[in-house]
Amino acid sequence: MRRTLLPTAAFLPAIGLLLLTACGTERQGTATGASPSAAQDCGDGTGTGTAGAGTGSPDGEEVVIVGTGTKPFAGRARPCATYSVTNRGTEPLTYTVTLQFLSAETGTGLAMPQETVRDVAPGRTVRRTVVPDDIHPDAETGQVRAKVLTVRSVPVAEEPSRGGTCPPTGVRVYADDGDAAMGLRVVGLHLENCGTRPYRIEGHPRVEVLDEAHDRVDGVAVLKGGDAIASGTGADGAPERLVLAPGERAQAGLVWRNTVDGVTDGPVNAPYARVWAQPGAAPVMVTPEFDLGTTGRLGVGPWKKARKEQKGAGEARPGGRQRDDSGT
Repeated sequence: MRRTLLPTAAFLPAIGLLLLTACGTERQGTATGASPSAAQDCGDGTGTGTAGAGTGSPDGEEVVIVGTGTKPFAGRARPCATYSVTNRGTEPLTYTVTLQFLSAETGTGLAMPQETVRDVAPGRTVRRTVVPDDIHPDAETGQVRAKVLTVRSVPVAEEPSRGGTCPPTGVRVYADDGDAAMGLRVVGLHLENCGTRPYRIEGHPRVEVLDEAHDRVDGVAVLKGGDAIASGTGADGAPERLVLAPGERAQAGLVWRNTVDGVTDGPVNAPYARVWAQPGAAPVMVTPEFDLGTTGRLGVGPWKKARKEQKGAGEARPGGRQRDDSGT
């Protein structure tokens, strides 16, 4: 177990820029077992660059752009990119890949699609073609390039769930996008009883901070109560004994600061958290994108019953915009 220092997503290298040239032929969003060298989905695959962002695999790039070009969409040509995802690990993984399309002339960002590639078996390569459905008009006036911004992965057995079929456990656990202000971060954890029986829960979720290789980051103190970091976040108060009827929800908050004090160890950045809703519960891996600075502290609030949603209103929770870690 180790304390790993990692770059934040905002500073990942802009690797693998490719000019979008030839025209592709295959359907958008298809996935096959073809090798990257055989990919012809979008373009001719002759680009000289590749793009990769790792999840800890030292044996090679897990995500590579293998073809670029244009595809017809709504009566006009749209830029496209085909990429491959290779699972170099030992268990099935679900990947979230964020791509960026830019103007080759000005470098202006034109689109930033996020793709979810589910259940990639160990040793398997799948490929996908993405055609952004919302792209800046500048994409039609000149050449466009594409790159891989970030790659995140979670074990299929620990994949968070917000919709679709209820997990065998009868509960869903997932995280939202969170809020950030003046260096303070708050991300909400959410639990929904999607089963048919009451679900009893009490106390704080257990949380482990994980690096890009899904290894635990040592040297981070996980504290009970968000008020251990800051007050007024909604992640404070004493634990309560909750009984959630089918369809009811609970929420808890993750609170940290990204303060950097100039110590020699440098800031700690870690993408993932493994969460146990309570002792004996199945673990779920979420992606809060921790930027803990040099504080080495994370506050975890107690589970609280979520207020019922009002029609047209967002979900009551700590944190900010709603995120679906599962990609659904």
